[in-house]
Amino acid sequence: MEVWGRIHQAMVTSLNEDNESVTVEWIENGDTKGKEIDLESIFALNGDLAPDEEIVQSPETPPPPISSGVKANRIPKPRQTIAPRKNETPSRDNRITVGTTRARPSQQAEPPPSAPAPPPTQQQTLQQQQNARRKSHCVKEVEKLQEKRERRRLQQQELREKRAQEVDATMPNYEIMCMIRDFRASLDYRPLTTADLIEEHRICVCVRKRPLNKKELTVKDLDVITIPSKDVVMVHEPKQKVDLTRYLENQTFRFDYAFDDSTTNEMVYRFTARPLVETIFERGMATCFAYGQTGSGKTHTMGGDFSGKNQDCSKGIYALAARDVFLMLKKPNYKKLELQVFATFFEIYSGKVFDLLNRKAKLRVLEDGKQQVQVVGLQEREVRCTEDVLKLIEVGNSCRTSGQTSANAHSSRSHAVFQIIVRRRGKMHGKFSLIDLAGNERGADTSSADRQTRLEGAEINKSLLALKECIRALGRNKPHTPFRASKLTQVLRDSFIGENSRTCMIATISPGMASCENTLNTLRYANRVKEFGISPSDIPFSQTGGSRAEVSPTYEEEDFTPLPNRMEEMAGDPGMVLEGHGGPSLSQLEVLEAQWAMGSSPQRDDLKLLCEQNEEEVSPQLFTFHECVSQLVEMEEQVLEDHRAVFQESIRWLEDEKVLLEMTEEVDYDVDSYGTQLEQILDQKIEILTELRDKVKSFRSALQEEEQASKQINPKRPRPL
Repeated sequence: MEVWGRIHQAMVTSLNEDNESVTVEWIENGDTKGKEIDLESIFALNGDLAPDEEIVQSPETPPPPISSGVKANRIPKPRQTIAPRKNETPSRDNRITVGTTRARPSQQAEPPPSAPAPPPTQQQTLQQQQNARRKSHCVKEVEKLQEKRERRRLQQQELREKRAQEVDATMPNYEIMCMIRDFRASLDYRPLTTADLIEEHRICVCVRKRPLNKKELTVKDLDVITIPSKDVVMVHEPKQKVDLTRYLENQTFRFDYAFDDSTTNEMVYRFTARPLVETIFERGMATCFAYGQTGSGKTHTMGGDFSGKNQDCSKGIYALAARDVFLMLKKPNYKKLELQVFATFFEIYSGKVFDLLNRKAKLRVLEDGKQQVQVVGLQEREVRCTEDVLKLIEVGNSCRTSGQTSANAHSSRSHAVFQIIVRRRGKMHGKFSLIDLAGNERGADTSSADRQTRLEGAEINKSLLALKECIRALGRNKPHTPFRASKLTQVLRDSFIGENSRTCMIATISPGMASCENTLNTLRYANRVKEFGISPSDIPFSQTGGSRAEVSPTYEEEDFTPLPNRMEEMAGDPGMVLEGHGGPSLSQLEVLEAQWAMGSSPQRDDLKLLCEQNEEEVSPQLFTFHECVSQLVEMEEQVLEDHRAVFQESIRWLEDEKVLLEMTEEVDYDVDSYGTQLEQILDQKIEILTELRDKVKSFRSALQEEEQASKQINPKRPRPL
């Protein structure tokens, strides 16, 4: 057999009795190497280790020399000398000679014979067994790593089994729930308490979180709102990466006060509306708004607790404010003023005002010669105690308009305004307005197929924008307040003007994950009213879950055209056509404006200013739509007014015609006079009816204009308020 290979020294590290082999290691080129060799090969190469039995040697392969020197031989021909590492002396006790050989595939390898050796003594046998148990440092480290790996695998398996037992198979978002739970575990909670001081604010903005309701608990919705301190609100918005990995985006907001889901109405009233009661006794105007998504707790906060479908009005801010008003009247410094308390309750629906205390009679909002806004026909009821106020609230709530939206089945479609008016000798001394705003998700319904829903959404969207700008103008003492942009701000004009005016906004939010988008819209709107800053020191935990930059909306510059430039383009090109499929040209609008004398009305000027100040929320197409809706509302009012005038005139015509017909019954009546008077009556009819017919045609054209403008609203418009 032709064999080639290398004979060298090696150290026995272990003895394998099962397969009669040993594991050996040696140093080669600075690396530790090893292999497993059967005992017959070992005995063949190391004759002194062989047992007493005879070992047949092959005549072809001579026995290798047993030497303790440094040199090693190669078989069949010496080629290279291998020396051990420096400072390392091989030991005869545990070092043996091994061969590393490779045989040709066509031949079989046979172990080389070794010379017979004397039997080992008992001491040598014991020493060999001890040496076999010895292991190198490398092998020990490898075994340690294997043991650690096995222990780690067992721990991971136990953890997986434990988590599998804890997982609720019926929980649709268990992974998100665990993320939120772990995040909350790192927070240092410092909630608002009655011991905290009540700060004085001209504009106070706070947020109230309600608990999960029965419907949300039934579908196992998650609570994604955390209020770690008295002025911080955190939203855990679930997100998904490109690789479908789910994670949380923690967005943080700061306000004057933040109320968690365990806060009562009395607690909310103590920090929000109660400081405003004294304002109306000091000849001031106070306003308190409840803003948020339908079902987030606005009516609960303002009107009182619900027990099924029954509402306990005595625990709402309406009744609590009335109670404190009557308590203040009994104080000596106010009792001598002989003040009287009145109450009004009305709603604003789709730009129209209705009296909730007078069978929902329609009212008109006009400005007098002193530019004071007057609600014509609004009834004021005198109240002498809290019980009188509760009765009025119950009557008004039963008449309020509600309907179905994309977010809720029963949405408040109107703004409800309850006012407590203090008068002295017939003149107004102070006024406290408490407003339950319409659900803010109605502002997203501006592209609905139903015209009535579109008009509702447009009016709500516009009124909320105008309300925000009026409150900001109040806080910054701006010279002009765009209160004419909506009916809501027009009615509340006196609450935004004057140094002795104070406002409070309570933003109510739903905690469920399904309402996360509407909740973020509510918080962003409330944040823009006063523009609070947020810093890491405001967040009571080590990991900052978000920053103000994260919650600010981002828009591409090309998505919006600056409104002033756009208005100049429209003014320079009257025949400019709206974007879309052949919509009516703007020249038609100008013709309508010329006919109706509405080209430069204060309402439209304020609307233009409002849209310029909110370019991020109002796209050019949405601005055009708001223009059409405002013009449509003005035209509707004028058509109705002219129609009533024609109706009254028709009654007079009937009386005149009756006199003419009675005159013809006489034998010798004046035929010439009859013909002249009848012609005059017919001319008047034709003139007035023709004018009314032209306005009705223009009104119908405005309806088509509104419908066309609603189709041009960009589907990828900014988030609704």
